[in-house]
Amino acid sequence: MLRIEHLQVGYGESMILRDVTMQIEPGQVVCLMGRNGVGKTTLMKSIMGLLKPKTGSIEYQDTIITNTPTDRRAKMGIGYVPQGRDIFSHLTVEENLLLGLEASVPRIKQLPDSIFTMFPVLKEMLKRRGGDLSGGQQQQLSIARALASKPKLLLLDEPMEGIQPSIVMEIEQVIENIKRTREVAILLVEQSLAFATTIADYYYVLDRGAIAAEGSAADLSEEQVKQHLTV
Repeated sequence: MLRIEHLQVGYGESMILRDVTMQIEPGQVVCLMGRNGVGKTTLMKSIMGLLKPKTGSIEYQDTIITNTPTDRRAKMGIGYVPQGRDIFSHLTVEENLLLGLEASVPRIKQLPDSIFTMFPVLKEMLKRRGGDLSGGQQQQLSIARALASKPKLLLLDEPMEGIQPSIVMEIEQVIENIKRTREVAILLVEQSLAFATTIADYYYVLDRGAIAAEGSAADLSEEQVKQHLTV
């Protein structure tokens, strides 16, 4: 589904990602872990085409997309939920969701019923402005918008960060339901070790911009947690 090889990405002269190599199989849930500031969001933005690598390659479904524009990547089936939600606060919930359909190929003209099955609260709030929603509801809207185009790869950058516990549970359930179908691969940036080891098939740990550890999520050891994840 996704193969990254020897990726190096930086801002100006400062190199953030150093020789990152990783892959995601179709339908697989992969958790990207690491302390704050180690390059997790930079990697997600690079996959989505928002940052241009200095060197290395990104391959999606057997096609090199290293220099492919962001909008083209979205239409190829990559959905992205950035850290901090990033919805259009002045647009209604319905308008935000309809924008998600712009990435669908062939073009989907009507919102899938599955969106409201996963997030029933959004159906009740279709005419409400996005900016009037709570933080947790905005996160649900951001995920729903990314899913509206029926992507094959979903990038989730800390989707539970700063969200009230009741909605955290709902979002976790949505991710579990997506995993159960094995129709969408997920790259998940997540700080909750308990959830990551429960939901993920495989994990990568970033440390100082490089892959410091990887393996089956079930085999993530206490020693690796202490070494790479504790503050």
